[in-house]
Amino acid sequence: MRMSLRRGLRLVLAFIMVVFVMLNLHVLYNTPESETTAVVVDKRDSNAAVFPLAQAWGNVGKQGDDGQVPLQDGQVRTTAKLSLIIPSKASNQTSSGLKNSTVPKKTRYNRYINVNDSEALKLEVTRINSEQHVHNLDRFGLSLGSDSLVLVIQTHNRPEHLRMLLDSMRKVKDINNVLLIVSHDVYSHQLNDLVEAVDFCPVMQIFFPFSQQIYSKEFPGEHPNDCPRNTKKAEALRIKCNNAEHPDKYGHYREAKYCQAKHHWIWKLQHVFEEIHFLKDYEGNIMLLEDDYFLSEDILFSTHMLKGLKERDCPDCRMLVLGNYDKNQNYAINGAKAERTFWISSKHNMGMTFNRSLWLEIKRCAKEFCSFDDYNWDWTLQHLSMKCIPEKVRLLVMKASRIFHLGECGMHKKAKNCDPQAKVQEIETKLAQNYKHLYPNMVTVAGDSRIKLRDPKPNGGWGDIRDHNMCLQNFRNASSAHMR
Repeated sequence: MRMSLRRGLRLVLAFIMVVFVMLNLHVLYNTPESETTAVVVDKRDSNAAVFPLAQAWGNVGKQGDDGQVPLQDGQVRTTAKLSLIIPSKASNQTSSGLKNSTVPKKTRYNRYINVNDSEALKLEVTRINSEQHVHNLDRFGLSLGSDSLVLVIQTHNRPEHLRMLLDSMRKVKDINNVLLIVSHDVYSHQLNDLVEAVDFCPVMQIFFPFSQQIYSKEFPGEHPNDCPRNTKKAEALRIKCNNAEHPDKYGHYREAKYCQAKHHWIWKLQHVFEEIHFLKDYEGNIMLLEDDYFLSEDILFSTHMLKGLKERDCPDCRMLVLGNYDKNQNYAINGAKAERTFWISSKHNMGMTFNRSLWLEIKRCAKEFCSFDDYNWDWTLQHLSMKCIPEKVRLLVMKASRIFHLGECGMHKKAKNCDPQAKVQEIETKLAQNYKHLYPNMVTVAGDSRIKLRDPKPNGGWGDIRDHNMCLQNFRNASSAHMR
């Protein structure tokens, strides 16, 4: 009996489907476990299995009898895909049965510590930075991968500004999916209480260990024998004050309060990328914020859209910037537009978003960063982009800002109106009027900036050789050492 054409085609199709299924089963059963497993381990569970990639973080605990390395509460092993998963308490109870403990509030911080006792503060800050406790894991869990975002706030002693920033974060869509890290250079019960009250996402506090508060009468604070700022070099040499040989290029000596921000900025990046255990293999972006910012509710959505635009139209861009300083923000025209440009300190330091690759470029330029005679980290970064980092730092910046600056009265200027609450009301009104232009369906490149690039003239304030050496120490991680 002759086979019909239709029956023959059916047999060929059936054969192809069988081969396809067998090939997929082969791939499934032969996928390396190290590429697919991300595991949470609670050290209180004696029956918890020990999984592959025990060395993913290095030796985070003492080696057991079986040669494996157990983890501590709330820590996880990362996969070969560099992802991290910590289920919430509800997820633990309904799925894996593993628990994720939290530390009672009263044991997180010493609420009775004397903030003027420098030795006590050194011990407290060292303990907190070492423990790396993340609050709210039981409520939200934590999932970090290449598409994730970590928000890092650098904060000084401005509780009212920090409160407003955190209030704006509370309204951000999907904020529960990010990790928030607050980096302090002042240990304050009021600031700690503000961060402790965060109930909308996982949050960690870290403390700059070489602050003026801790080193109030010695370097990197102000030593009694430090040369006064305007002392002439000849007089400084005669009276033998500290660092008499090294004024800045304008003949001035260091002022500790201005030098601290640059030291803190580098220490913070080093600590986040290199010292926080579960971020050591993190491939996603971090966004740098300061305590006097205010965020739009669609900032995470816009960041995601901007990241997609980078992959399509600017693969050589190394940074995304979500904020700008334009006085007139036209969301109807620019709400879904971005500009392609190169790093300029006065324009692109608000909401900088980048990953480990740019951090490593900065780190390779540590010597240049630490010797450039400017106490501003952002001007110094522009100098690196022009003179040290290959091909300059190219970026995409949103033309309609998703971040706003509240600090009308800060380190560099004093405005007539220093009421941040009035600024918040102005911003909220503007965003409400333009709500329909938020959450863009697509972000496009509106063009390339034509601003002429130049290597910035250093502002001085960074001539002290002790600052140069401490800066290099922070790049190499001096978190547990004491400055001399």
